[in-house]
Amino acid sequence: MSTERTTVAEEIIVAGWMDYEPSDRDPMLRHLVEVGQRTREEEPGCLDYAMAADPSDERRIRVFERWVSQQSLDEHFTTAHIKDFRAATSGLTRVGVSLKIFSVAASRSMR
Repeated sequence: MSTERTTVAEEIIVAGWMDYEPSDRDPMLRHLVEVGQRTREEEPGCLDYAMAADPSDERRIRVFERWVSQQSLDEHFTTAHIKDFRAATSGLTRVGVSLKIFSVAASRSMR
């Protein structure tokens, strides 16, 4: 196993889950697919943006995002597509959430 490390200035990872009423999970996922595509295309600070239905829980959406910096993540929340997303999903009921922000000091390839 390689011990090669890549130091990054301030890579940020957002990870966790969000729970929605079962009837609201799939509509939320459809909106997340759209906002994810726009985020990856329009925001150079976004390294990865993925949301997925948890196959063992009809309410849960798994969250994984990577950003080049905290500033990039902060700017993400001010974009027009996030404002549109929030307006489009305002009627969907979130019943739980556990999201954490991780600051990455170093990373290495897993072989």
